[in-house]
Amino acid sequence: MRPATTRQAATHLDREPGTIRQWARRYQARTLGRAGRQVVYDLADLATIEGCIWRGDPVPPTPEDRDELRARLGRAAA
Repeated sequence: MRPATTRQAATHLDREPGTIRQWARRYQARTLGRAGRQVVYDLADLATIEGCIWRGDPVPPTPEDRDELRARLGRAAA
């Protein structure tokens, strides 16, 4: 798990912070806590959501399903 605030994730994924917040709400992105007033998300989970959207694939409904997708894609790439 790689922690990232909304702004950090937006910068890393080259998206607007509002897009990150919308994905987090829509796909129940994994949260890791708070940093002051900001929510901290799992950047790998958000990146998986972004990858699915970019490829035109359905986004797995839970963070655990997205973990499994990352594992499958990693094995296929190896």
